[in-house]
Amino acid sequence: MQETNSPRLTFHGGVGEVTGANFLLEYRHLRVLIDCGLFQGAENERQNRAPFGYDPASIDCLLVTHAHLDHIGRIPKLVREGFRGVIYSTAETKKISEIMLADALHLLVTGAEKVGVYPLYGESDVAKTFALWKTVSYGAKISFSKDLEVAVRDAGHVLGSSMFEFVVGRRGETMRVLFTGDLGNTNSTLQNKIAPPGGIHYLVIESVYGDRNHESREEREEKFLTVVREAIERGGTLLIPAFSLERTQTILHKLNHLVEEKQIPSIPVFLDSPLAIKITRIYESISSLYSAEIRQEMAAGDDVFRFPKLKETARVAESQNIISVPNPKIIIAGSGMSTGGRVVEHEKHLLPDPKTTVLLLGYQAPGTLGRRIQDGVREVKIDDAIVRVRARVEIIEGYSAHMDSEHLIEFAESSKGTLRKVFVVMGEPKSSFFLAQRVRDYSGISATVPERGRSYPLF
Repeated sequence: MQETNSPRLTFHGGVGEVTGANFLLEYRHLRVLIDCGLFQGAENERQNRAPFGYDPASIDCLLVTHAHLDHIGRIPKLVREGFRGVIYSTAETKKISEIMLADALHLLVTGAEKVGVYPLYGESDVAKTFALWKTVSYGAKISFSKDLEVAVRDAGHVLGSSMFEFVVGRRGETMRVLFTGDLGNTNSTLQNKIAPPGGIHYLVIESVYGDRNHESREEREEKFLTVVREAIERGGTLLIPAFSLERTQTILHKLNHLVEEKQIPSIPVFLDSPLAIKITRIYESISSLYSAEIRQEMAAGDDVFRFPKLKETARVAESQNIISVPNPKIIIAGSGMSTGGRVVEHEKHLLPDPKTTVLLLGYQAPGTLGRRIQDGVREVKIDDAIVRVRARVEIIEGYSAHMDSEHLIEFAESSKGTLRKVFVVMGEPKSSFFLAQRVRDYSGISATVPERGRSYPLF
């Protein structure tokens, strides 16, 4: 293979859209991938099945920022097609990835059988993936050569999420390249607030909320309390489509507080997601990585993710019985964008009921059922049925696990004196281009939305 004497970046996914993170850093004889995620959404099946834009066998190392499927979902496919390098992440990301990929495999196999195609990968590919996987802690450094190493930093997004800071030496000059992965909401209850490292020369930054800001913590929590109280007073069901990783645990923690402080009556609350139940067990086993607020609560003996009348419904029969439980009640179910999972069956039954409240707490990708509900359509198609939407729909974006526009700009500006280029990725086009323009206009820093498949030389 020809050596790359100057470092270069190639964006093989995660540009022009929110999902499919897959970035390649090449320097001399080394080829390092950052993330290898699924392109999510039914229309993206073709992209997931397409060949990689590089030979998987030529990749020396894969760094995983965190365990969401749009960052890990194609790793077993990478292994199936020849990758035999080392995979690095934090221990928490590895634990959660084991659960996420096992769940994804089941869905992939089921979906492939329905349409008569082979699954994207198989059980043996997942097993081979974790045989290659090693763990590192925050603050650790991975040395690839005498002039290339990477530092692992907390991204504050979800449990175990990381940024990777490359330090490259060339002809007496040191250059720092930072891949943010997904950056955490500065108002996160569970995760630590992150400090921008500063002194970065090239920045690859996410932009899911690049064109808008979140409510303040006070505003979002007041609105959440109001929505819950009103749903209870109306005597209906409060249905919360929730991502199994981080969002569900944030909701459980908030409801724990409201019940303990008697701000809401104690009513049945159902955690109706086998995946979320398993991930919550991991969250309960950790204490050292949380914010000081959560650590103090745990040290005082509070079981922060549990409260009276919370019932976990892991089995299908238990889920089906929820409908017979008298209102008012709360159902937390996956998936967060209503693209599958148990929430879809609940929506089929509950959307026509004007006493139902659907509470959307995060990003809803274009083309998803969640996005259509968010946009206010009056009818949706679920399976083969046309379902009227008479339910009340509430939206609170402040619980997103992503950093908002204002703080993304501040993050970039922390390296204003050294930054040569900002690459804006992982966002809808309007969001990515807006953030790039704001960084250019307000900070005077060169910023671009990279093209997929194009290589960008550094130095």
